[in-house]
Amino acid sequence: MTGLLETTAERRARRNRQPASDERPAWMGRQPRWVTAARGAVLTVACLAVIVPFVAVVMTSLAPQRDISARGGLVLFTSEPSLAAYRAVLSGGVVTRALSVSVVVTVVGTVLSLACTIMLAYALSRPGSLLHKPILLMTLFTLLFNPGMIPMYLTVKQLGLIDNLAALILPVVVNAFNVIVMRSFFLELPSELTESAKLDGAGELRILTLIVLPLSKAVVAVVGLFYAVAYWNAFFSALLYLPSPEKWPLQLVLRTFVVNQTPLGTDELSASTESLPPQASIQMAILVMSIIPILIIYPFIQKHFSKGLLIGAVKG
Repeated sequence: MTGLLETTAERRARRNRQPASDERPAWMGRQPRWVTAARGAVLTVACLAVIVPFVAVVMTSLAPQRDISARGGLVLFTSEPSLAAYRAVLSGGVVTRALSVSVVVTVVGTVLSLACTIMLAYALSRPGSLLHKPILLMTLFTLLFNPGMIPMYLTVKQLGLIDNLAALILPVVVNAFNVIVMRSFFLELPSELTESAKLDGAGELRILTLIVLPLSKAVVAVVGLFYAVAYWNAFFSALLYLPSPEKWPLQLVLRTFVVNQTPLGTDELSASTESLPPQASIQMAILVMSIIPILIIYPFIQKHFSKGLLIGAVKG
């Protein structure tokens, strides 16, 4: 026992003799147990606040009318899950048509926006390009000053794009913020690569496609996700420019039949009256279908965020 006490005293003395430079900062040291428990509780509550509503929406879309009536609307667990709401929504009615419109607008708009943004950002990253500074100032001007809703609507109307799906793409085909982020990423690339390619006789288009873009997959993926999410969630522009219901995208259908609680009948769903599932299940099925595509794409893009977005944004 005496030897043990002496050993403990020696250990404490040795710990006190350690230089101050070896001590860890307070924020890197071991936290008290109550701090760790409080942090875990806060994170658990935050996770539940995100997960529980999403689970309720998915389970309600699968629940029969009996479970929905028993629980007063949203269902967290159903004993008889059914895909009847999804079959009714995808039976060829207004929701199926709106989903097709959203997919076409998102794919075409994202490809077109990425092509225009890459070419403009690459041109602005080349100091000797034609009208480099005026075009850069014009791009920054549009970033600071938005034209507003009425001038934009009059411009779209003068161009004859009212009630045309191109009205969802062409007015927003290039985003100034994305151009600045991508240009900043291009400026980070070593200039020796492009100079050596020029000495070998490569033109600007070949340098862009064979050297710059393969090294810029991260920022291209992140900017592409930005454009895809913006086109997929296009709601207000569709409300302004598309008066015909057969051209509505999914977000406008979501607002009309889910947010405004307008019931969907057999005419909208192209389904028989006998097989029509509960309205709550149909509305939640539309909501799930509007979320799933982004949830599927995001995990494949998330790994590029730290490299693609932060490098370009900090320098920009």
